[in-house]
Amino acid sequence: MVLLVGAYITLSLTAALYIWRAGGWPVGVASAIGSFALFLGLHGLVSRGLDRNALETEIHAVREAHVILADQIERMQGQLISLTDEVHVEAEELSGEMKMLEHLVQSLTLGAQTRPLDPIVGLTAPSQSQRSALLDTVREALADNRVDLYLQPVVSLPQRRTVFYESFSRLRDETGRVMMPAEYLAVAEPEGLMSAIDNLLLFRCVQIVRRLAKQDRKVGIFCNIALGSLADEVFFPQFLEFLSQNKDLHGALIFELGQAAFRQRGSVEARNMAKLADLGFQFSIDKVSDLELDFPDLQRADVKFIKIAAEVLQEQLLEVEGRMTLKTMRDLNAADFADLTRRYGVEVIAEKVENERQVIDVLELNIGYGQGHLFGQPRAIREAVLAEADPPQGFIAQNLRRASAR
Repeated sequence: MVLLVGAYITLSLTAALYIWRAGGWPVGVASAIGSFALFLGLHGLVSRGLDRNALETEIHAVREAHVILADQIERMQGQLISLTDEVHVEAEELSGEMKMLEHLVQSLTLGAQTRPLDPIVGLTAPSQSQRSALLDTVREALADNRVDLYLQPVVSLPQRRTVFYESFSRLRDETGRVMMPAEYLAVAEPEGLMSAIDNLLLFRCVQIVRRLAKQDRKVGIFCNIALGSLADEVFFPQFLEFLSQNKDLHGALIFELGQAAFRQRGSVEARNMAKLADLGFQFSIDKVSDLELDFPDLQRADVKFIKIAAEVLQEQLLEVEGRMTLKTMRDLNAADFADLTRRYGVEVIAEKVENERQVIDVLELNIGYGQGHLFGQPRAIREAVLAEADPPQGFIAQNLRRASAR
């Protein structure tokens, strides 16, 4: 740059001298012309310098924008891959549910006019041959360890933070089709197979609770137990012994019965529930449809939770003289119902919550917990995790032999 400026100065002086000598122009005019030439040269240099700086600045800005754009594209690709995986999983689950629904519809409609009505569930009962085939399928699923563990979150309200999980067992037939409890309970319970299913579910729940504890996740698991399992004189002593060896988990395992089963319990079941309570374990009553509850009885049985469907709670709401109350408790404000249960050490969980309108009604009832598809559907535990929670070798075979000996 310095050399170029010097060259322009020399050229300007030479031009001025030449004009003065050749044309006889006055020295001032020749100097002015030379100065003008110098100005033009310097202006050109400065302009080029400024243009170059501006160009370099623009190139730098474009490079930075390119880097930012590349990062954004990479993040978007990652999100798209994740979204694709989620959609694929959801599609598989939906396909499985549709196949299962199709199978159930076919089994219910096939020969419906010739099958007698099942007085327990209000559905047409399967024929003897179908019942026998279904029983064989259940036994094979247990023998081959085709029993999956599903977990559904139970959240605190209004924060919607997961504080519990409810566990479900699902059997798979030899084709891999998932069998829902409504399909196999009718044959499993009379044959004493529910004890084997409960035992397996309990073992896996204990292992999952221990795994969560290692991750410092302080959540509890609701573990369903059949009324027949509580009365089983062979199963229950071993069940109790196993829990005695794991009684440090008493705050994380909550045993759950349906309201109808709880009311049908006899002296043996009540006594065995008390033995579990002596170890520190608690109980939950789900499928509550009748709100005329015996709270002192719940307290004596160490029931700490009751689950009421959001739809049932909505149907119970009634306005009387300008205040909201419950049809079965008209002297009590609806918002005080949860406080009443807490006086007996019982927390209410609104289950089967499907939409935001129900959440609003539940919150107005001062209920602190919710469960339902709105907060999360039951999800199968990954096979790798489930393998860690598999029982010792021969565990299921032993349970099946006991069931067959009944």
